[in-house]
Amino acid sequence: MTRICITPFVQGTGGMASFRLKFEQGLKARNIHVTHDLDDKFDALLVIAGTRFLPDLNRVRRRGIRVVQRLDGINWVHRVKWSGLKYTVRAEYGNFMLSLIRSHFADRVIYQSQFIRKWWEDWYGVADAPASVIINGVDLQTYTPEGESERPTDKYRMLLLEGSLARGLNSGLFHAVSVAEKMSAKHPMEVVAAGAVDDATRRKMQSKTPVKLLGTVPREDIPKLARSSHLMYCAEVNPPCPNSVIEALACGLPVIGFDTGSLKELVGEDAGRVAPYGANPWRLETPNADALAASAGEALEKQSQFRAAARRRAESEFGLDKMVESYLKVLLDDR
Repeated sequence: MTRICITPFVQGTGGMASFRLKFEQGLKARNIHVTHDLDDKFDALLVIAGTRFLPDLNRVRRRGIRVVQRLDGINWVHRVKWSGLKYTVRAEYGNFMLSLIRSHFADRVIYQSQFIRKWWEDWYGVADAPASVIINGVDLQTYTPEGESERPTDKYRMLLLEGSLARGLNSGLFHAVSVAEKMSAKHPMEVVAAGAVDDATRRKMQSKTPVKLLGTVPREDIPKLARSSHLMYCAEVNPPCPNSVIEALACGLPVIGFDTGSLKELVGEDAGRVAPYGANPWRLETPNADALAASAGEALEKQSQFRAAARRRAESEFGLDKMVESYLKVLLDDR
């Protein structure tokens, strides 16, 4: 009986928890057992980002068990935009722990996108451990264009799906509103944002183009929310590999945003529109909203074409089975 240990046991609505649930679903479908106890018996260990229990990792390695680290992006926004002492300390501590595990404990490293791999190798050097790039997957039966929706017919809806749009992470929300305002000259727009938003940001939004702030929404509501929209705007600057983009594409929702991070890598040529940022994203400078508004209009005017292309993109590149099989190859091959 094959058993894989996954640590840490993350819960909630964020990307790490979403990945864990999807990956465990794929393992159980293959009769592979899952444990979260590092003292248990298992064949391989997958570390989702990092853990503070380094002595436990060391004991696993001494038992001859392969340790695979799955890496997301590097915390960086706090270095450009002050987000409070607590956030800054946590961000720098997180970077330190992730890089320490990568350099001293991981037998294999999985980066979630080519962008993430280049980022880590540019900032921290090439890891000694063999590395792979495996883009996140999505359940194509749950995230689908078919199903309940409430897409408005008197205006176009731009959707944002983020874990947090609060404090130092709120710039993408303002950029989305700016793009929507530019597009409103030809297409009546509203912005619907799902994600945590702080009170100060909410107050600033009151004078903007029609904006609905939904707060954090249950994961099971996301497919309907995507099907009820005309576009998804990727709000994150330099996005590492956002699940929200992949989920939107699977629901047949075209994705727009600026050409930073992995966005172009995910969206490709036909499933949305990605425009040049027009400034320095690493300094969180203001992007060129006019350029994105001009190109994004095509995705509204040719909805059926772009929606079909978005779904095809998800089916060809982001199926859950493809992701699970790729992870198993890294975790278990040659064992």
